[in-house]
Amino acid sequence: MDEKFIRRFESFKNSLDSLAEARQRDLSDSFVISGTSAKFSITFDLAWKVMKDILVQYYAITGFVTGSPREVLRQSFQANLITGDEWMDMLKIRNQLAHDYDGLIVKEHCQTIVNEYIDKMYEFSVCTL
Repeated sequence: MDEKFIRRFESFKNSLDSLAEARQRDLSDSFVISGTSAKFSITFDLAWKVMKDILVQYYAITGFVTGSPREVLRQSFQANLITGDEWMDMLKIRNQLAHDYDGLIVKEHCQTIVNEYIDKMYEFSVCTL
């Protein structure tokens, strides 16, 4: 493994652990909700970039047209790095959160992020080791 991959993977794991702290917080608190939104977006971005690193380094898959998160998720699914439709759902929510100026989207999805998506990300982090 090269050093760049190791650093990015460690950043992903640290960000995921930080995001998981939301499970012990009051999700009705607006500050906690906004922090969960921001940390989810960062953690998701690190996750798909780690996937791309793995696909390139270990599977020699380099035919990404644009290297977009959607393409990386599709390739990761085909390579069995991830399972389930949740990853595409996470991408959709992450994209919506970028334009969630009044906090309605994060309020709608915060429980799903905390109760489902964190576990999917941990599942990926374990299979990556």
